[in-house]
Amino acid sequence: MKNLFILLVFMIPLISVSQDEDKFGIKFSGFVKSDIFYDSRQTVDAREGHFLLYPAAESPDINGDDINASPKFNILSIQTRLKGAITGPDAFGAKTSGLIEGAFFGNIGTDINGFRLRHAFVKLTWTNTELLVGQYWHPMFVTSCFPGTVSFNTGAPFQPFARNPQIRLKQSFGDLNLIITAMEQVDFVDGGPDVKTATLNVASPRYLINSGMPEFNARLEFDTKNDDKEFLLGIGGNYKMLTPRLQSETFYDQVSGNPFTYKVDEQVSGVSGMAYLKWKCEKLTFKLEGVMGQMMQSMTMVGGYAVKSSDTANGSMEYTPVKTMSVWTDIHTNGKKYQVGLFGGYTKNNGTVDDNTGQYYARSANIDYVYRVAPRLIINSGKFRIAPEIEYTVAAYGKNELDGTVKDAKEVANFRFLVGVFYFF
Repeated sequence: MKNLFILLVFMIPLISVSQDEDKFGIKFSGFVKSDIFYDSRQTVDAREGHFLLYPAAESPDINGDDINASPKFNILSIQTRLKGAITGPDAFGAKTSGLIEGAFFGNIGTDINGFRLRHAFVKLTWTNTELLVGQYWHPMFVTSCFPGTVSFNTGAPFQPFARNPQIRLKQSFGDLNLIITAMEQVDFVDGGPDVKTATLNVASPRYLINSGMPEFNARLEFDTKNDDKEFLLGIGGNYKMLTPRLQSETFYDQVSGNPFTYKVDEQVSGVSGMAYLKWKCEKLTFKLEGVMGQMMQSMTMVGGYAVKSSDTANGSMEYTPVKTMSVWTDIHTNGKKYQVGLFGGYTKNNGTVDDNTGQYYARSANIDYVYRVAPRLIINSGKFRIAPEIEYTVAAYGKNELDGTVKDAKEVANFRFLVGVFYFF
């Protein structure tokens, strides 16, 4: 009885606020989604194959038979999603809003089915200015111009894919928008050496955190809309600096045998650029994007960095970024009941800025290139959707040269047959 009384006491002001400001509050939406998929061979992926990147390299047994040339099949519902859109009274002369969104993708492979935070931000919107603070898409994932694939990879590893805690400022000048972002990392992170060694590759946000400065991005875009027509053209630049280590690997005194380390000052930085285009008319939408990037591992792309040189006296190291190029295009019809679409992407490993020692902190540094073709069909009926898609992905694996480029690359291919089943609410 006491607990019920306390609950009523707390609910009374909420009811009063609701009566006075019934237009404010939280509105829930989302979807239930199941993916049914078959792969013709083993793949490089996440969450039991749900997030597909590319086919796994050949792995010959003692007889020369490829162990990875084996199919797999799975059914997963971990992309089921819940979103809460929040509205409230004005503040500082701006419209206020917020958003919380999560899915059951988990944070790591062993946490599959666990609830994972996707987005969580607050936003202030003035007439021509918008300020966002919280976790949201990396600005190189342009929310108005991204692949419309059925597959959850959304065009990765060709499309930069990451969500980051950030501060984002958008200033509009008519049809021209300037977006400036400073961000950190949580789930989508770079690789680097273990705290006390230089050999173990560990994925962690600490390499950006220890740099003492956030990752920066700036985008400039022209966006004009008229009824069901839209033309979008944009460019962007990104800068990131990492501190791989704060101390050297462990040394041992030749006399006493006692271990000791040196404090090291190691940093590596990378710049990236992008350009994108979207054209939409009544019946068709066309998108195109190109990326030239460095240290792209945290964006779920091929790349990272490598050791350029090392000092045997104190264990310090210099690093050099891996250069990555990618381009993708997506075209689809705009029907409400039926949509037909086609995605195509290509990414290339352009090696390192400087020659390196062969020690990489990167994703798939031995891949020369990857390409994908993925046709799809989307069928909508009320709140229900069924969406079959075929992904044909080819990856070329080889050996790294001193400059990081890949030679003697051999292609391996994978067919993924996917059916997505959705119910929106």
